[in-house]
Amino acid sequence: MAIKTLSYAGSDIGRIRSSNQDSGYAGYNLFFVADGMGGHAGGDIASALCAQRISRVDSAYSSPEEAVKALVDIIWEANGVLGETAAAHPELAGMGTTFSGLLFSGDKVVLGHIGDSRVYLSRNEKVEQITTDHTFVQRLVDTGRITAAEALVHPRRSVLMRVLGDVEEFPDVDNKILETRPGDRWLLCSDGLSGVVPPHIMERILKSKVTAEEATELLIGEALEYGAPDNVTVVVVDVVDANLQTDFEPTAQFVGSSANEVVITEQRGSRIMKILNPLTYADIFKRPEDPAGYVPESDEYLEKVLKETRSRIRWRRIRQLISLIAIATFVWFALVSAYDYTQTRYYVGESNGNVTIFKGIKESLGPLKFSSVYNQTNLLVTDLPVYQQELVDRSISATDLKDAQRIVELIRSTVIK
Repeated sequence: MAIKTLSYAGSDIGRIRSSNQDSGYAGYNLFFVADGMGGHAGGDIASALCAQRISRVDSAYSSPEEAVKALVDIIWEANGVLGETAAAHPELAGMGTTFSGLLFSGDKVVLGHIGDSRVYLSRNEKVEQITTDHTFVQRLVDTGRITAAEALVHPRRSVLMRVLGDVEEFPDVDNKILETRPGDRWLLCSDGLSGVVPPHIMERILKSKVTAEEATELLIGEALEYGAPDNVTVVVVDVVDANLQTDFEPTAQFVGSSANEVVITEQRGSRIMKILNPLTYADIFKRPEDPAGYVPESDEYLEKVLKETRSRIRWRRIRQLISLIAIATFVWFALVSAYDYTQTRYYVGESNGNVTIFKGIKESLGPLKFSSVYNQTNLLVTDLPVYQQELVDRSISATDLKDAQRIVELIRSTVIK
């Protein structure tokens, strides 16, 4: 069946960052996100250069195999551009970017992926993550050494094993050909969404019947609601029957850093590369905001991450134990204090048919009693006037022992001689 796509891309700087290092693209047949790394040194430039170069293959292809070759070739070409740029501009040393993209060809879609940006597919009320993160913590999850929940809070969760950019290793790009059909909804996003918004909320929006534009805005809005500690970029692609009449007009839509021009300026005899929105003096001396980093894949670093994981889990268990002990101690202290307080109270009631002074309070908690006989008098309840008998049966509260003794004497004075 012939298909067509309805798409929308959006990007937000988030609530903490001072610059947007994400880039996104929604075109005619090509859709992708790129999340730059390198802090103020060039994460925004890396993702923008990558996006602007890779967007050149947004064309129609005669076969999925031809599309695979075009996409992989341009990704490698973009990697070369980033390396050359960093070499020509020392201030950009170490910059890099993730890339996750889809190139449609007929009823097939070609996937290209490197890093920890993600691609999801919503089909038949089921949402599935299509890509695998190229991170050390994901490797630990895959090998069963830590859980997915532990990976979410791991201090090294943003350390990447594979990126495009100023790195020594040639990029190993995941690529595959997938089928697509009318009714499919594809989501491409940076970790500013997938690492912040709970999966069940993302899935609810993806499975809803709202348009691609509305879904994009809702997802970004949820990231902002959850604090948006990182830039968030979202591209939603809906697949429909080619004969379906719509008002949507496809266009090449850049968002994030790639929506701006990368320029080279002269400053005191040196050539400086930057995005259209330059850094301020204060920004230059700020500590880099981007926690993402790149470390070549190695058993040594993997073992280091695993050791940190074990240490983190061990200390978390110790903290949990200390918290439980502290809570138990507080509860015990509160109960003891409450009981001690009850033992400062007195009331007058009946025991074995006699007027009796009780120490404590009349109320009980299940089988737990909070009072005991303090002094059983020789005064029979049956000797009292009816109204006094009723008062004693219900019990008469006293402020202290002296007051309880006073009440007993008052009752005794009402006895019929």
